[in-house]
Formats: sequence, C-alpha cells, structure tokens
Amino acid sequence: MLFLKAFLVGGFICLLAQLLMDLTSHKVTPAHVLVGLVTTGAVLSALGLYEPLVKFAGAGATVPLTGFGHLLAQGAIKGAAREGLLGVFRGGVASAAAGITAAVVFGYFAALLFRPKG
Repeated sequence: MLFLKAFLVGGFICLLAQLLMDLTSHKVTPAHVLVGLVTTGAVLSALGLYEPLVKFAGAGATVPLTGFGHLLAQGAIKGAAREGLLGVFRGGVASAAAGITAAVVFGYFAALLFRPKG
C-alpha cells in the first residue's frame, strides 16, 4: 500500500507541474516550474502542511522537487533554532548536502560510463 500511495502522490505532483507547462502556452518555462515547486514545498513545510504529506506518502512526497523545498525549509528552521540567523543559511545547505553530493557523484560516474551517440 505504501508504494501505491507514493506513486499516486508523486505522480499527482508531477502531473500538476506538467499541466502547468502544457496549459500556459509556453509562458511558464521548466525553470519557472522548478523554482515554483521548490518554493511551494518550502512554504508548505514552513506552514506545517507538508510533513503530514511526507508521513502519508513517503518517497512520493520527498522525491519530487517539492520535497527538496521541504528539506531546505526544515534544515533552515532547525538551523535557526540552534544557531540563530546564521543557522538559517547553514541549516538548509547542511540538510541537503548528502543528496546534492550523491547527485553530483552519480552524475559524474554516469557521464564516464555512457557516451552519447551524437
């Protein structure tokens, strides 16, 4: 059942992003959608509305870009509680560092292993 919930929630988030791009006649670019999803996740997290979705859908809520915004917001909130204003900046980066590092490392290895057929 957990997989089904994750699939449905993650798929719905992606569906909304795709519809936003398709129905706005190219006025909304993928970059706008990326920033919008991260910002939406951060705002919903700061309001306490995203955590219940994470508890319900697991990876379906944490893997899409809204989950990245949630991760940054939670890190900033915890960092602010520990270190004050400087913790706002440190907390978000520290909470996302492992995921960003993994993306860079695995992207590098993928680039070494696979060659495009230009």
